[in-house]
Amino acid sequence: MNHASAKGASAKGEGLPTSNDGVHRQAAAEASTIVAKRLVFHLGGYDPITPYVVAQRRFVRELARFERTWSAKASMGALDENADQAKWSVITKGPNWQVESDCRLVRWDDVIEDFSGQTVWRRVPLGVIALLDFIWSGALGGYLRTNWHYAVFFLYPFVMFGLFIAAACAAGAYASLRGDSIALGVAATLLVMSALMLGPWRWLHLDMLFDDWIFARDYVRSGNANLEKRLDNIARELVVAAHSSSADEIVVIGHSLGAALAVNLLDRALKLEPSLGSTDTPITFLSIGSSILKVGLHRAASRFRAAVERVAKAPGILWGDFQARIDIMNFYDVDPMAEMSLPSKPGPVIRLVELGRMLEHDVYRRMRLRFYRLHSQFVSGNDKRASYDYFMLVCGPVSARYQTLASDGALSMIGEDGSLKDTPGHGAAFSERTPQAFAL
Repeated sequence: MNHASAKGASAKGEGLPTSNDGVHRQAAAEASTIVAKRLVFHLGGYDPITPYVVAQRRFVRELARFERTWSAKASMGALDENADQAKWSVITKGPNWQVESDCRLVRWDDVIEDFSGQTVWRRVPLGVIALLDFIWSGALGGYLRTNWHYAVFFLYPFVMFGLFIAAACAAGAYASLRGDSIALGVAATLLVMSALMLGPWRWLHLDMLFDDWIFARDYVRSGNANLEKRLDNIARELVVAAHSSSADEIVVIGHSLGAALAVNLLDRALKLEPSLGSTDTPITFLSIGSSILKVGLHRAASRFRAAVERVAKAPGILWGDFQARIDIMNFYDVDPMAEMSLPSKPGPVIRLVELGRMLEHDVYRRMRLRFYRLHSQFVSGNDKRASYDYFMLVCGPVSARYQTLASDGALSMIGEDGSLKDTPGHGAAFSERTPQAFAL
């Protein structure tokens, strides 16, 4: 397996595992520890945020938590929205540092809306086809092998819909027996089913969950022309930025299913510029709460697995994969390369995250059974300083590359008053060995 006993590291919460490939050691040694300008491309999961001003408001709200937690100050520029992305700038400051971050959210809300516009008569059969396809393709078996929680997440909407049908049929049978009328039984069945589809179907967001898996199947089998065109546009922009941007680092972040899209984005950029990140602005790829294996474990996803391998092998890209045990919507304590039967070296630096350590106890207790909210903590502000902090990665003075490789992220580099402490020389922390998988 590519990462050294992640379970042991998680239990002890300390120590560095085995060293990574020499390419990553060299990249770490050459990386700047402190940044003043950063360019961020963020690809979100299957979450329709429309209009994107809503996404910016969410960002502002969570950025305020970052300010309180890290004793920093922040200000944001205006929203600039086009067909491919939504952009805004963020300036963060501490007593002895200032960072300007250019944040770009890659849009695919229009793609999601196309699926959400389906009628229930189309959605249900397509969802059942997706269910059978992911079972037949071996994906469900892979989910059970790697993380049974994810298998539960996969089956949940289909099981719930099955229970709706069973409840409606039971009501119809009861009415038919009591009233000695088949017509009454049929009417009761339709009435109960309609009530369930108008109420619990929506309350439990089963429509979006069905659409999520329908999209995933389409993406594996045939791709999505609109989305692929957009990724091509962003890939060209990424290559130009790497050559000409004044940013100290470029960070590509993929959250949830967006991590799979981020792989495809970087693969397209590498086809345009194979030396991407090696001779120009360094690039860090962060897959957070990733659903890469959601796609990669499907037998028909050979093109996607080839893209993952090319990104993993790219000498100019450092890949950090952040995984949380409590989040049932990601894969925890697994090496995605090994699970897809891909070469384990080079591969991602695997970081095991404890979401409970980032939040106040009462806050965590209230949300621990709200699985989507827990999943969203990967892109939310923290109540407590922790080794993983989305906003420190996106807006902080310590490079995302350093935070990915250092055992404590940025913790030891930020003082209580928010000031930046003396920093080690380039590569000093990684001259002997590079962390490959350990707990945060």
